[in-house]
Amino acid sequence: MNIGIVGSGNVGSTLGKAWARRGHKILFSYSRDPKKLESLATLAGPNTRAGSPAEAVQFGEVILFAPPWPSVDHALKAAGPLSGKILIDCTNPLKQDLGGLEIGHTTSAAEEIAKKTPGARIVKAFNMTGAENMASPHFGAEQATMFICGDDAAAKTAVAKLTQELGFEAVDAGPLQAARLLEPLAMLWIHLAYAQKMGSGIGFKLLRR
Repeated sequence: MNIGIVGSGNVGSTLGKAWARRGHKILFSYSRDPKKLESLATLAGPNTRAGSPAEAVQFGEVILFAPPWPSVDHALKAAGPLSGKILIDCTNPLKQDLGGLEIGHTTSAAEEIAKKTPGARIVKAFNMTGAENMASPHFGAEQATMFICGDDAAAKTAVAKLTQELGFEAVDAGPLQAARLLEPLAMLWIHLAYAQKMGSGIGFKLLRR
């Protein structure tokens, strides 16, 4: 599968490299440092290259959208039309001091991005844990759970498969409106990892009887 990355920071670069190792073709884009972007593509191997956000959108069957929250509008403008694309939204609308969410409960980052990207098939995923867990989601014999949500069933199926390839247990949390629950879950992870000093090597697991 061709995957375009818009936002090649810790999350975008980690996921892109992991999928490239599994045979997917990756185009990294949207970095503050173009030289760093080229270096990332070189180090990640023959399945990857660097380009502009618009090139990433043209290239990708799936677009991983992972810019910092303050850069979302700029990144969307640089990406151009996204109609028909599966857009994996990894963003969290964090306050500058990481002390809470700028929006939430009656809307979500995912829903606001959906309003700005008519026709995009948006799936919320990869927002509730750190990049190191995305690189290695196994905790001994257990798989960390990755909740996903969206309104397009086929898009969710595609994203669930990509999620499972990385080693996560993918759990469908329902329609895109459920991002109002998943984004505060990211705040819980940040709080536990940093304020409570549990460290970033923690993850969530859904248990069943």
